[in-house]
Amino acid sequence: MSRPVPTRHLPGLLLLLWPLLLLPPPTAPGPLAGASVQRLGIRGPGGRPGRRPSPSSDSSPARGAGVCKSRPLDLVFIIDSSRSVRPLEFTKVKTFVSRIIDTLDIGAADTRVALVNYASTVKIEFQLNTYSEKQALKQAVARITPLSTGTMSGLAIQTAIEEAFTVEAGARGPTSSIPKVAIIVTDGRPQDQVDEVAAQARASGIELYAVGVDRADMESLKTMASEPLEEHVFYVETYGVIERLSSRFQETFCALDPCVLGTHQCQHVCISDGDGRHHCECSQGYTLNADKKTCSVRNKCALGTHGCQHICVSDGAASYHCDCFPGYTLNDDKKTCSDIEEARSLISTTDTCSCEATLVFQEKVSSHLQRLNTKLDDILKKLQVHE
Repeated sequence: MSRPVPTRHLPGLLLLLWPLLLLPPPTAPGPLAGASVQRLGIRGPGGRPGRRPSPSSDSSPARGAGVCKSRPLDLVFIIDSSRSVRPLEFTKVKTFVSRIIDTLDIGAADTRVALVNYASTVKIEFQLNTYSEKQALKQAVARITPLSTGTMSGLAIQTAIEEAFTVEAGARGPTSSIPKVAIIVTDGRPQDQVDEVAAQARASGIELYAVGVDRADMESLKTMASEPLEEHVFYVETYGVIERLSSRFQETFCALDPCVLGTHQCQHVCISDGDGRHHCECSQGYTLNADKKTCSVRNKCALGTHGCQHICVSDGAASYHCDCFPGYTLNDDKKTCSDIEEARSLISTTDTCSCEATLVFQEKVSSHLQRLNTKLDDILKKLQVHE
């Protein structure tokens, strides 16, 4: 006697495949998936620390290989032309003076030069306001002749104070910051008192340099010169080598530019103000601290390191957020932007594709199940016949 096949004996294939028909369609990809267009954003200018060339309003070439420029001076040479100084030696002194002039920036607003010639008498060869052009000044030095007898160094210094370092003679006034400098050149011992008059000169703000040659009295040189003596007293054995001292005075009168030398200690930018002075500035997006050297961030957007594809919006000294141009939307990374219309089109396209793929899959599964059911019916019929 035939027995009906219990339902539990039916193949589990149908039960396994059926849940697939109930699955939701595949999740649509995000708005940027498959996107092939890259949009270039606008970034703020970079503000990384750097060092820009120091502007200079002076067109004259700097001394010392671009590092040094002579600072403005009221400079008076006081030169000994007594009988002990032979004609050839006096020529060497004039060459020494001319070489120092060569290293200076000569002009009414720069260095002014006067020359006091002395022996037993004193003669002012030219005043501070006589020449404002370097070549004319050097020609005037070349024309000077010795006065022969005596070595009245004290009288020469006194004359310089009373007649050369005056406003009427071309010296800048007491309110000016222009230094007043005198260079005394002698090869002998003063025949008058120099200590009091030299002290008077120093007290009036005149810086005294003493250059001794050959038989010059070292103690007298020290008495005349300003402190520190090691920087204001020079000695050479002969007039033949006095010209070598011109380079020493070039260094002395040189205004070193810390911006060029790299000794400024500015964190970002060093600006030369001339005469060896400078100040510090900061790159864009930074502000100068109270120490006038270091810099702090003022605006991160201005630094150019914000990473925003389109727009950086500053929220204060150390914070910011990104924004997009009209027609774009900010992505989940909060930095990049997507075209709104492109994103909508992409979503619509992927939705359509996903639905079609799902329908095709469902149709294939249904067709396969129908064929299986037909085969099962045939098998059941054959079993019933045999029984």
